[in-house]
Amino acid sequence: MDASRPRPCPTGDRHWRDGARFAAGCALLFCGMTLLIDWDGHTLTAPRAMLWLVMTAVLFTILLPERVTAGPGWLAVRGLVRRQAVRTDQLVTVRQYGDLAAHLTLCDADGRHLELDPRILVENPLLWHELDTGVRRSRASGTLREGIDVLEQLRLQIDDAEARAVLRSSGII
Repeated sequence: MDASRPRPCPTGDRHWRDGARFAAGCALLFCGMTLLIDWDGHTLTAPRAMLWLVMTAVLFTILLPERVTAGPGWLAVRGLVRRQAVRTDQLVTVRQYGDLAAHLTLCDADGRHLELDPRILVENPLLWHELDTGVRRSRASGTLREGIDVLEQLRLQIDDAEARAVLRSSGII
């Protein structure tokens, strides 16, 4: 890539900050309440305070959502511990597991894979656009062998969600 040309900014989950704020708020509320109750009961000691702080950190870790970003030809999911990324223009399989708590698994030609909640794609049309562009390239090159039906169902869901959002913003519904 030419150093003088600016690189396009990656597209990210527009609701991630809200999720991170929620996780931090819940963790801080938990910490404050447990310390206050222990202090009021005159049972707060240094080991107990440390226990509450560790439990607060665990709660924050559990509630913090994974961060999903995409760019031309790639999609990445980053949590606190690991980062998964695939080349969307070299996808081999796309699978969806579960109905109520569904998750997508994408595998590329290099053997890398990632898992993500399909609701993130429904709620973020720009992320979906990046994935869809890569999927079209995968289909054109013949690497995508499994999962076209899953992507078609997801596309219909996203189209329905966008149509409802347009109707809602125009005051029709």
